Amino acid sequence: MAKRDKSPIGAPCWVDLLTSDTDKSRAFYCGLFGWVAEAPAEEFGGYFMFSKDGVPVAGCMASQPGSFMPERWSVHLATDDARKTMDAAVAAGGQALVAPMDVGDIGTMSFVADPGGAGVGAWQPKQFQGFGVVAEAGTPSWFELLTGDYQACVNFYREVFHWDTEVASDTPEFRYTVLKHGSDMLAGIMDASGLIAEGVAAHWVVYFGADDADSVVAKVVELGGSVLSPAEDTPYGRHATVADVNGSQFKLVAPN
Repeated sequence: MAKRDKSPIGAPCWVDLLTSDTDKSRAFYCGLFGWVAEAPAEEFGGYFMFSKDGVPVAGCMASQPGSFMPERWSVHLATDDARKTMDAAVAAGGQALVAPMDVGDIGTMSFVADPGGAGVGAWQPKQFQGFGVVAEAGTPSWFELLTGDYQACVNFYREVFHWDTEVASDTPEFRYTVLKHGSDMLAGIMDASGLIAEGVAAHWVVYFGADDADSVVAKVVELGGSVLSPAEDTPYGRHATVADVNGSQFKLVAPN
């Protein structure tokens, strides 16, 4: 496992799922990735964590009627000051969605929308740093923003979350910028102007690692999920797009 004790500022540090049926989600992801689901924390609205081999990897919570949040995996970025991050986000053209709030003694969270309309969390850790393993089979492995407001969003994440960015491609067919920390690439922003279907908002996508993408895709179907794009080789691994038993989408990535 690629252990992670602490995430660099601005890096994805946690993912969680807002879902209409936590029981179905619990069974699906435990069956798919071998995760173990903890008991719901009633003091935090029934929120619970998934772990793999004893290490926290993701969270889950029931959606509330009338919530502005869609049923979707969300990405949270590390910050050293959630309140300053919220102020910076609004100043940079974003929107405050959930004001900074302390989560017991484990950390402080907030949620904002970037200039393209995609929601993203900010997590200021105290006792809880976020996922303890990344980029391994059955764990969060890549994080990608699909947006129709590409340059504004690149500027936003630089200014608000202090991203050190590098342009990976800048052609009309493929515009992509990555977050770097030293030699490591941690997340990406894609110009999805011609890719996002009409009526679908800009959003973050979570990729989960797999040793064998095809076998995990087959398991998705067996567990009641669906396949949106079958596994195919790309220059960055073998990718597939799937949805869980409640319709929440995510991607799989495995070595070619």
